[in-house]
This record gives sequence, structure tokens and C-alpha cells, in this order.
Amino acid sequence: MKLHIQHTTDYRYTEPLRYALQTLWLTPLSGPSQTVDFWSLGAPKALFAQADAFGNSIHSYTFVGELADNVRWSLVNAAGNVQTLGVAEFTDGPGMPLPQLYLRESPLARPHPSLAEFGRRFMAAAGPGGKVDLQALLALAAGVAGAVGYRKNSTNVTTTALQAFEAGAGVCQDQAHVMVAVCRSLGIPARYVSGYFYAANEPDLASHAWADVCLDVAGRRWASIDVTHSCLTDERHVRLAMGLDYNACPPIKGVRHGGGAESMRVSITIAPVAA
Repeated sequence: MKLHIQHTTDYRYTEPLRYALQTLWLTPLSGPSQTVDFWSLGAPKALFAQADAFGNSIHSYTFVGELADNVRWSLVNAAGNVQTLGVAEFTDGPGMPLPQLYLRESPLARPHPSLAEFGRRFMAAAGPGGKVDLQALLALAAGVAGAVGYRKNSTNVTTTALQAFEAGAGVCQDQAHVMVAVCRSLGIPARYVSGYFYAANEPDLASHAWADVCLDVAGRRWASIDVTHSCLTDERHVRLAMGLDYNACPPIKGVRHGGGAESMRVSITIAPVAA
């Protein structure tokens, strides 16, 4: 499926903005699950591209205001066409970090005994050579979706996996964090993935998150699992970035000086491109 994506982030300030440094995780890459036909980024200042430690394409810009300036608005825009291929199982390239990196604790997806206990209802720890069964992982994903029901506005970007698990509610970000934390609690490498999801009747899920779980550590083989829908990722999914948790690959992260109170409005539209 070919999808056209438009992602706009509109910032407004109550006082003049003096300085801002922003980093954007808003550029999908071609890979086993997708081909990026074209992609563009727009920002208030020139963008500088680089790759981060997880292999994501990131861009940064710096804004420096003059004393006479009265800048109270800024816009970041990302748009492009992506051909999705429906591939959910894949092998990392040789330049990517080893799967063992994704056993590390991270603030939003820490292992915990209660998460390990929950996970053992569905599967055992990784077997010899770090191999796990895909069907057991899908059963675990369904279990997580049942234990952490999808509820809009029930959490925020600082909510941890354990907090969402204990509350029994969250959004796709929380469900992905719980899946990652449960897997790590069982000694299975797992990572958080940010991206887009196309569904004409689910516009709230346009900005989406899921989990990559390592099926074979020695072979560096992974499966992408959408916990919210209890399925493998398919042609509806577009990968943006991945990391230990949300903090490692948010759409935009930065610091600023001045500007007073900030408000932000995000608009994402996704539509199929006619053949």
C-alpha cells in the first residue's frame, strides 16, 4: 500500500522566543517493511542530518532570536509518500546495535518482578541461543492489550510501563512500553518503535507505537508486534524510529529560552495514494 503522510506540529508562545534547539525523529527510512518514495522536512531554520545510536535518521535545528524580534510562532512540517510492504519479521543489518543492547533498563520500560510474573502466564524465558516462539509472543501481546486497556488521555509521555500496568489503562505508547518491559523481564531483547498507522475509522491512532521483539538473538532476527491490535505489523504501519523507549525517539525533543507559556497543536493525516 502506498500512503501519503502529512505531519504538522504548530507551536505558539505567549512571549517572544529567544532561543530553541530542536531534534526531530520524523524521517522514515527504507527497509524490509517499507520503501520511502520521497520525504521532506520543514522547520524554522536550516536542518542538520545525522544518524543516532539506534540507526534512526534525525535532524536538528537551532533558532536564535534577536532582541528586536517578536517571534511567537513556529512550525515543523513532515510529509511524504511511503510504500508499505507488510513485512513484520526481519533481520537487522550488520551496522545496527546488537540485540543485547535492548535488554538494558530504560526509565519508561524497566523490568520488574510483577511484569515477569505476568509474562510467564503466556511464555517462558528465551530458549537456547536466545530464541523465542512467535505465537507465544502474539499471545503475550493479546494479554498485554487485555491487561492495559486502550483509554485516551489516561496517561502522558512520562508514564512508565509499571504505572500503566498497575493502572490497567493507557494508550498505544503505554501498551508498547509494557510489552517491551515484560519481554526484558523475561530476558528477551525488545525495543520501542514509533510510527504511523493508517485506518480510515481510527484517526486517533495515526500517531502510533508498537514493539520489536527479538526472535533469535544469535541471528539478530526480530518481529514487529502491534500490541494495540494484537497482531504483527502489516501494510497499515509506517516505521519512523526505534529505541529503548519513547524518550529515545520522540517525534520532537528540544530546549528553549523565552517564549513564556507554550501551546502545541499536532495534526497528522494519512491517506492511500491511488495507483
